[in-house]
Amino acid sequence: MKLAGIVGCFVAVLCAMPLQAADPLVSRAEVEGGLKKSAVYFREHVAVHGGYVYYQSLDGAKRLGEGVASPTQIWVQPPGTPSVGLAFLEAYSATKDPVYREAAEAAARALLYGQLESGGWTNSIDFEVTNSAKYRGGRGKQKGRNYSTLDDDITQSALRFLIRADAEFGFQQSEIHEAVEYGLAALLKAQYPNGGFPQVWQGPVPEQPVRKASYPDYDWKTENRIKEYWNMYTLNDDLAGDMTDLLILADKTYGIPQQDSRYSDALKRLGDFLILAQMPEPQPGWAQQYNYAMKPCWARKFEPPAVSGRETQDVLFALTRIANHTGDKKYLTPIPAAVKWLRGSLLPDGQVARFYELQSNRPLYMNERYELTYSDQNVPSHYGWKGREALDRIERDAARIAAGKPLSGSDSKSPPSPDQVREILKNLDEQGRWVTVANKTPKVGQPKFAQDEPYISSEVFAENVTLLSRYLTSIK
Repeated sequence: MKLAGIVGCFVAVLCAMPLQAADPLVSRAEVEGGLKKSAVYFREHVAVHGGYVYYQSLDGAKRLGEGVASPTQIWVQPPGTPSVGLAFLEAYSATKDPVYREAAEAAARALLYGQLESGGWTNSIDFEVTNSAKYRGGRGKQKGRNYSTLDDDITQSALRFLIRADAEFGFQQSEIHEAVEYGLAALLKAQYPNGGFPQVWQGPVPEQPVRKASYPDYDWKTENRIKEYWNMYTLNDDLAGDMTDLLILADKTYGIPQQDSRYSDALKRLGDFLILAQMPEPQPGWAQQYNYAMKPCWARKFEPPAVSGRETQDVLFALTRIANHTGDKKYLTPIPAAVKWLRGSLLPDGQVARFYELQSNRPLYMNERYELTYSDQNVPSHYGWKGREALDRIERDAARIAAGKPLSGSDSKSPPSPDQVREILKNLDEQGRWVTVANKTPKVGQPKFAQDEPYISSEVFAENVTLLSRYLTSIK
């Protein structure tokens, strides 16, 4: 039988099969109903001036971000306002319902209120006029803090959301568009000549000589501590990956369509810095923080000069995405040596240590008195001292790019299954809330809810709204 005949018979058999043999779809009406119910509740009962914190008690009396939030505060740091705003944009894209657009616009304008004169954001925004931040337009005290930060994906997440909002609204919201242009311009001025970024900036960064990374030639345990370490070259807390994603998005949204190379040039300079910042043998990974001499340096009292497992993996993912976007395979060259080093440095449980001692490569920790130790016992609970390894995926991505097969990025946006959608809708209560119950698992760096105390999570809301929206898009 010819192939066409075989295919025809196969299709006929499929059409004749009873519907219950397949996983039946959830109706569009049911998904849209649950999605809108949740969004309306969240906008009406959780938003403050259009923005959000991480967690809120059911009565709204207790609001938590990285710390306890006042009644007039919202959080920029994910999973705060940008995370929720992006979820509303996903819902608007899937449905074109103005309810979601209005919620996304409100979140965007909340961020615009808190944009600093230096162009970025700090971790939270306070709508009280007595706040001490130097917001644009004269809001806040004129001598207030003007420190824009790239720590914890704060400024990056705000700009990614605003860029997506600008594009989704057809570049017609002038205030949003202008805030993005102002923020991106300030960010490019905060990039050092070698391509690195500081953790914090107030304005254009000073010129510094371009050097390759090397080990300290002094007693790093006691010497050359830097008070304002946040001005130095930083990779801490996934900064490389967050900056890579932001610059790629800016280039796709504005750079390529307008034949403006500023963002692709900045991305390449970041990639060049990552190549320079790779430590020499015997530890060809990356540190969290480098001084201007390009030697690993102290940051906070529990962040010693070291080669970092987490930051190394983040850099490796960043390099694959930079190579993928630019088409320049030189950004793949640091990967084999780094992967080999990390594979040989895995802990007995298969995880990667956050810190490996310089040159000895021994896993390094801090005890509860913040003294250096080689023991992972009695470490402070507020910090992530170990993490999962992702080396197979890094090698897979690098090999694919090297073979001339670009990454699409579609895997991370795949829709949920109908069963996942049913579970999400099942967990939505009558008021339109996904209620989380506190358990004994600590929220690292966060104030805690009491055991078994129910609360509302912006992260859970954003994840569920995003999944429901992608499901709706998939069944159009």
